[in-house]
Amino acid sequence: MKSKFICEELNIGTATVTDWASFCREVCQNILIWRSGKIGGPGIVVEIDESKFGKRKYNRGKRVVGRWVFGGVERGSNNYFFAVLENRTSEVLLSVIKEHILPGMTVMSDCWSS
Repeated sequence: MKSKFICEELNIGTATVTDWASFCREVCQNILIWRSGKIGGPGIVVEIDESKFGKRKYNRGKRVVGRWVFGGVERGSNNYFFAVLENRTSEVLLSVIKEHILPGMTVMSDCWSS
């Protein structure tokens, strides 16, 4: 939904709409991270992936300024985990995997470079 539409419908300023959108985004992020837990186990398939969330500088080029998020989802259930990372080195990713995924599972990934 566009900010302009919300401003006109509710008769409020763009700064207020931006603040509320930021607040709602932060609440969703906190709930996802708070509900993250250990997943996997014997015979369970866990899919993992990473993404960088942010904006491109001046809306040009490929470089994105933002934060890395690493997550995993257990196939056939609603169990998941998310972790916000400072960098995505293999050491950091392996420590997150050990922290959030139980032993004995099968891990599926898109073969990221890390």
